[in-house]
Amino acid sequence: MSESAAPTPGPRSGEDTRTAVTVLVALGANLVIALAKAIGGVFTGSPALLSEAAHSVADSLNEVFLLASLKRSKRVPDAQHPFGYGKERYFWALLAAVGIFVMGGCFSFFQGAEALHSSSSEDRTGYLVGLAVLGVALVAEGASLVRALVQVRGKARKAGHGMLAEIRAGDDPTLRTVLAEDSTACLGVVFALLGMGLHMLTGDGVYEAVASFLIGALLVYVAYRLAMESRGRLIGEAIDPAQRREIRRFLDEQPEIDTVTTLLTMRLGTESTLVAARIDLVAGLDSEEVEEVLMRVKAKMTEVWPHADQIFLDVTDASAKDRARARQDLQALDRAVAADAGTDAEGASP
Repeated sequence: MSESAAPTPGPRSGEDTRTAVTVLVALGANLVIALAKAIGGVFTGSPALLSEAAHSVADSLNEVFLLASLKRSKRVPDAQHPFGYGKERYFWALLAAVGIFVMGGCFSFFQGAEALHSSSSEDRTGYLVGLAVLGVALVAEGASLVRALVQVRGKARKAGHGMLAEIRAGDDPTLRTVLAEDSTACLGVVFALLGMGLHMLTGDGVYEAVASFLIGALLVYVAYRLAMESRGRLIGEAIDPAQRREIRRFLDEQPEIDTVTTLLTMRLGTESTLVAARIDLVAGLDSEEVEEVLMRVKAKMTEVWPHADQIFLDVTDASAKDRARARQDLQALDRAVAADAGTDAEGASP
């Protein structure tokens, strides 16, 4: 017998609004900065500055993707997509990662290679203008980063753990992507400042080439990490071990449930989770009692875990082998929770 809970709206509208504001702040900053860097790069001929301009253009395009994901992921389920559109966020986050790789990383490597083969000399005044542009960009990127960090810190406080733990476990790919972009942008500007400054002081263009290569390597690494996270969510990723253990223990504690032989979970979006469990009920229950038990258990699970809006309970007879496997699964889950707890303690705020 199988039962499913009806989808219920998640309590994330306020959080999504704050995320949209964070994305808009980042978009506005990146558009202005991209224009300033591009003008400064053309004026000075600086490959590091042009690499940073490409970086900001890529970030601006990515912010448009992320804004689209916020809207599209809110569409209601339909016959074609009965579990909703929550995974739209992971898809658009993946496109953002591709944009960072192609438009940012690859262009930066190209600019670095061009700088190594270039023997042209740059005007000192032009470089002072370029350094000023990068200084302004660092302030603007820093302001956008602070906005994202403030939101992450607020979420971490609500969850009761540190900021590093929240960044690792954050279920919103939109906010995580903006945070990664802003952090990378600030570090990239520092690389460009060092490259341009050393070039101006020494007259050796290799410093700017190295800066471009460093920016490119940084962008490729960030793009890879974001893409792997989005890939995991798109393929179908379970919720964190601590929540899985909570659900498992809740089911085990029900007097009518003898054994939980299997528990499967999958993120369907930032506020939607599929929970599927095979359970063996105690003997002596008739069909009406079984129906009442399933309805009560589902209702309580949805109350305790609002994001668990798709719940399927399959009543089955557990064999000895099933029971042994269930004990092993629970032990593995306990070890995973202990490992995560140790990691979270390291990243917790003092």
